[in-house]
Amino acid sequence: MSALPTPIESGALHSAPRLEWSRLLRRRRVWAFAAGLGAALLVLGVVALVPHGGELRVPGSSLPLAATLVVFLAATICEFVDSSLGMGYGTTLTPLLLLAGFEPTAIVPAVLLSEGVTGLAATLMHQRDGNIDYLRDRRAGRVALLLAALSAVGAVGAVNIALLIPARSLAIIIALMIVGMGVLILGTIRRRLRFRPVHLVGVGMLAAFNKGLSGGGYGPLVTAGQVVSGVSPRQAVAITSLCESITCVAGLAGFLVMGKSILWELAGPMLVGALLSVPLATLSVRKLPESTIRGGVGIATLLLGGLALGRLAL
Repeated sequence: MSALPTPIESGALHSAPRLEWSRLLRRRRVWAFAAGLGAALLVLGVVALVPHGGELRVPGSSLPLAATLVVFLAATICEFVDSSLGMGYGTTLTPLLLLAGFEPTAIVPAVLLSEGVTGLAATLMHQRDGNIDYLRDRRAGRVALLLAALSAVGAVGAVNIALLIPARSLAIIIALMIVGMGVLILGTIRRRLRFRPVHLVGVGMLAAFNKGLSGGGYGPLVTAGQVVSGVSPRQAVAITSLCESITCVAGLAGFLVMGKSILWELAGPMLVGALLSVPLATLSVRKLPESTIRGGVGIATLLLGGLALGRLAL
């Protein structure tokens, strides 16, 4: 007669199907991302080769099919970086769309919509993947609540600040802060920083002011500010997704109240492309070591701060 399995062996037997199911879901995420990206690139290649392919359009859209696909691909890549490092979507995508000839009045609502929806999706996926646990980790919940509240206050206060400080001067200060935080993160990459909630208040307010004034720069300041304040890089990325989603929804509501409309020809491909990248991005955050995420946050913060200073110098 064979011996009965021990409690440890029994637990292992029960956990085996769960592990296999988890691996299957991870593979599906990778395949879905690769299939979506590959299909867009394939169609874009066909459009480039077909005679008069540049004249092809999506039914009901005034945008050429090629432009729609390029917007889709750009949003996919930018959101993957944003959901992985907590920054880079609006800061990178907005200048690209401006260079492509889109009007700022069309870009800002589209960016706010796509970033608001994907930020919420990223929040749910970060929770599911174990990058953060808002239900059990009280400190993470308090940090998210604090930054979300500061975002709301900052969005309102930005109007008053704009009357007191020249926009260019504020932009220079914020760009220098972003660069400084990037240097600080990289300089202390091997040190464990003590949690200092007081630092979050100043960083959160400044980031929210900047978002209200310029529409960008929120992610680098908030993510880097959390890491410098002692929040783990993995949690910082997840919390930024939630707070930026709230900020974007509030900003979009303001645009709609003012009578502005959403250009769905632009917002549609941006939203679909950005959503495609979220599941793989949050999985990457779960799999990468904390030191790697911290280094990535530091480098990305430094680069974005440098680009902001470069734009101001031109």
